Amino acid sequence: MSFFYNLLAYETPWFWIGVDATLHVFVFLLVVYSCLNTRREATSALLWIFVAWSFPLIGPLLYLLFGINRVQRKAWHKQRADNEFLTERQARESESLPLVYWRAVHESLAAEPAEPSAQALNSTLSPILSDYPLLGGNAIEPLVDGDETYPKMLEAIRHARHHIHLQTFIIWNDDIGREFLDLLAEKARQGVKVRFMFDSFGSMGAVLSPLFLGYRHVPNLQIVGWTQTNLLKRLVQFNLRNHRKIMVVDGATAFMGGINLRQENLSRPGAPAIRDYHVAVRGPIVQELQYSFLRDWYFMTDDDPEILLQQAHFPHLPAVGPALIRVANSGPTPDEMEVIAQVFFECLVAARRQLLVVTPYFVPTRDILQALCSAARRGVDVRLIVPRTNNHLYAGLAGQSLYEELLKAGVRIYRRRAPFMHAKALIVDDALAMVGSANLDVRSLRLNYESNLIVYDPGYVNALKQIVLNDQARSDELDQATWQNRSAPHRLLENACYLLTPML
Repeated sequence: MSFFYNLLAYETPWFWIGVDATLHVFVFLLVVYSCLNTRREATSALLWIFVAWSFPLIGPLLYLLFGINRVQRKAWHKQRADNEFLTERQARESESLPLVYWRAVHESLAAEPAEPSAQALNSTLSPILSDYPLLGGNAIEPLVDGDETYPKMLEAIRHARHHIHLQTFIIWNDDIGREFLDLLAEKARQGVKVRFMFDSFGSMGAVLSPLFLGYRHVPNLQIVGWTQTNLLKRLVQFNLRNHRKIMVVDGATAFMGGINLRQENLSRPGAPAIRDYHVAVRGPIVQELQYSFLRDWYFMTDDDPEILLQQAHFPHLPAVGPALIRVANSGPTPDEMEVIAQVFFECLVAARRQLLVVTPYFVPTRDILQALCSAARRGVDVRLIVPRTNNHLYAGLAGQSLYEELLKAGVRIYRRRAPFMHAKALIVDDALAMVGSANLDVRSLRLNYESNLIVYDPGYVNALKQIVLNDQARSDELDQATWQNRSAPHRLLENACYLLTPML
């Protein structure tokens, strides 16, 4: 042992510099091997190789945490759970079993839009969304901000008789978070079964606070965090986030969209609410949202499918309105990889008169960007509404790097003034509307678990269009000449942020 101590004592600084350099090269080559051994976009691989070489120790550590493409491998766990749950559901669709009505709904209420152009677009979307039929007989109501949405959700919870299933990306330890949990706990004590699921990453502030401690032992109330760190499921992945916002009450009424459970979604004196869109729906489409929730719940809890797929969760729902609606679910599982991205693309390609696009984070895939430009060049009235000031500086700057290309193609860009706009919507030719949780950014389109609704209903589409046009009226249109004259440092910052997007 003394030999090694003596050896270390007499080594020169150059010895340690050589050790550091050798270690750096060795770790760098490991990163290169990992990048080349994994199928990924060339720009992403080159960027990670550059980071690993330029930032010794820190670069490889960042790659270890965020760069290794574990997404598809980890998503197979979710895919296997989805397949198991589907098998259990199908086994209950036979005559005299609880979910025979599920099959009857899909056979009798599957629908086609009346307008020829809508029919053509629906035919294009059907192969992409083969597991989610277009169902008729629904009623859908647009809701704006928490000021409209929360009272209706809370009222639905108060009237619940059998179960409440609530899923959100963000819940915060604030007045609105506690109000929802207090009411859920009250209903649970009355005998209503309550299942509440939140995303642990999006709700990190609540996780680190004592918010949930007082609700953990309430009878009939289960609280589950969707997490990327679950050793039992071998999940250690920061990228697999569940961004869905769904609430189903008694299997008959549902709410979904972009609104989280957070105080900033409510207006206060001197502080207007964050601008956001949500919907309330009734009719057969509620079954699809119910199934989406239960499928995620099954993955996180392994609860008995016999209980989750009981008939009370899928009651007989008569036709209640004229809306034709289908669910579009997307996520990194092989069966749903980039589904919403494909739906966006097909809608943009199919447009002939007008496209209204609302999104808080605009960092789309290259094909969607080109589809927007192509639509504008062929004469479609393309309007993109984004926040003037983004709550995520990096995402806002990355999106701004694309504005010049859009403006040159003829896309009109509107930047909504405060408050921050978190809404997501797409309206195609006044015939189709899409709303839900998905942003037009790489994370939503490729990595997050998302749910959107595709709606064919003139009444709803017109109502949503008026809401969008009201937001447009509160926006400043971007002038191409003015934008081209922005400062060189601003351009550099935009492009630097955009270069980082492949690291997702």
